Amino acid sequence: MTVEEQVKLIAQALEDRKGTDIKSYDMRGKSALADFFVVATGAAAPHLKALIAETQAVMKQNGVSSYRTSGDPESGWIVVDYVDVIVHVFSPEARAYYALEKLWTK
Repeated sequence: MTVEEQVKLIAQALEDRKGTDIKSYDMRGKSALADFFVVATGAAAPHLKALIAETQAVMKQNGVSSYRTSGDPESGWIVVDYVDVIVHVFSPEARAYYALEKLWTK
């Protein structure tokens, strides 16, 4: 599966669980961490948990397992590392506070 297909699957999984403001960023040539970052917002801690659970289930069904997951719903930020794609799911407050997109769009 190509990295672009992974990004589409992740974005669709997040959308299916009603994630909002879903964005993907092509980081090739900009970051050695991953080829793509996918960012989404969830309404509250249980919603963040559901977004991540859906993403992991869909990816696993398609033969892609996560390397590592960090954060917890109560912190407002969960990161799932799929090596080529890193998924960031935020609460609205955490997303505004950390403003990761500003780092990548310069």
